[in-house]
Amino acid sequence: MRAQAGQSLSVTQLAALGAVSRHAALTPGELAEHEKVQPPSMTRVIAALEERGLLTRSPHPTDRRQVMLSVTEEGERLLKEERRRKEAWLAQRLAELTPEEQEILRQAAPILERLSKV
Repeated sequence: MRAQAGQSLSVTQLAALGAVSRHAALTPGELAEHEKVQPPSMTRVIAALEERGLLTRSPHPTDRRQVMLSVTEEGERLLKEERRRKEAWLAQRLAELTPEEQEILRQAAPILERLSKV
């Protein structure tokens, strides 16, 4: 599915934008920790997303040394389009499977969900 991502953002940028969207707002340090990258690497990702108008920074409500990152309307629109593109690709691929293969996937889904939470 990664191959179906638009060419507008890197995989790292798209993952970071999605993480901020899912959590409503994060500090840069929280985002780096969430994405399991070093803060200097995340600083470059944040700068690129902010430059494109996809993320904004605002003062932290309790710590003046920190900022909070939020996704802009344009960022949410881009994420929605990426999701739509990937879902359409997956739906088409699933439709190409035989009924037997589709049943195998239905049975495997709970196992795959458990594995993804490890």
